[in-house]
Amino acid sequence: MVIDRAENIALMQPMKIAEGSPRLAPLQDLAVDLATKAAAFRSSLPSEVRAALAELVRAMNCYYSNLIEGHDTHPIDIERALNDEFSEDPEQRDLQLEAKAHIFVQKWIDEGGLEGRAHTRAGLTETHERFCSHLPDELLWVEMPKTGELVRVEPGQLRKHDVRVGRHVAISPGAVPRFLDNFEWSYGRLGKSDSIIAIAAAHHRFAWIHPFLDGNGRVARLMSHAMVLDTLDTGGVWSIARGLARTVEDYKRHLANCDLSRRNDLDGRGNLSEEELASFTNYFLKTCIDQVDFMESLVEPGRLRVRIRRWVAEEAELGNLPTKAINILEAVLYRGELPRADLEAVVGTGGRQARRIASALLDIGVLVSESTRAPLRIAFPATLATSWMPGLFPEKPD
Repeated sequence: MVIDRAENIALMQPMKIAEGSPRLAPLQDLAVDLATKAAAFRSSLPSEVRAALAELVRAMNCYYSNLIEGHDTHPIDIERALNDEFSEDPEQRDLQLEAKAHIFVQKWIDEGGLEGRAHTRAGLTETHERFCSHLPDELLWVEMPKTGELVRVEPGQLRKHDVRVGRHVAISPGAVPRFLDNFEWSYGRLGKSDSIIAIAAAHHRFAWIHPFLDGNGRVARLMSHAMVLDTLDTGGVWSIARGLARTVEDYKRHLANCDLSRRNDLDGRGNLSEEELASFTNYFLKTCIDQVDFMESLVEPGRLRVRIRRWVAEEAELGNLPTKAINILEAVLYRGELPRADLEAVVGTGGRQARRIASALLDIGVLVSESTRAPLRIAFPATLATSWMPGLFPEKPD
């Protein structure tokens, strides 16, 4: 029998920073700044470059989200898993499968799978089901702290056990459905500015409910990614998870502080502290802005071209590529895609030589094409990220 201690949904209030609160105006300014920067960055990228960058960002997002959970699976290993190249070490293989599951779900989100319903009970349970159903069985078991009993996580199913996260004792399992219903109602009727500000509140309140036996952190970050995608139309070209992981102690501290009760009459009107919710929101929005700025600096055309030119020169010196490979890469970056009929003119050699250079770039993975006759498009393989986009994630140790 599922225990229900009849907790009132008022325990989770406030769901957002109240109108008229002195804490709201600075957050509105940050929301406007974020929306402006995100829109400018997205619109600056040709659609084909944007799609290639989103592929790399999925691996980056997965890496940092898993890192927050203490699972270190480098994007190069994630990329290998996507190509069904798995480690012989069972533990590392399981982590690769976990990463592949995360990528699978985020791709579904990026393609509109959660559009308009990231905050809904149905959307959240589907996200959990899609993630957990692709995990190896070894990662689906949770040990109950008090009894030591191993309980299996059921994909997409709300928890049936009491849980404690740090100092926070979550609501009883029987109360979870009505709190999720209130969660859905609260975040489903907001204007654009309020929706941007409320992403952080939704992130914490979901974690506070802790609706699933395990996987709540990843679902929370996938939900936030989907809400950012909806409200800002980001194109998936930057990731909040990277910012949260790089300031993980601040992230965890803010989440814990949001669990605190209202301090006094100046601390909002709900059961939980509005001051701490505003502080977390401030941190969350500034982290988003920082990540937009970071990604924009990485793909700024002049800087990216310099790094790619340097890489081509190094590869040419090693005998792996002709120096004229840069002509093709620059053309693809500038145009978004390059028809194969234009190769000879772009490279400035005979047609056969131009095709050989393009073939070499396709083999390395920096160009992709849907067929042998389709246009060439840029790709950003994780193996070259340290050369092309330094700082995106740590170098893979030997």
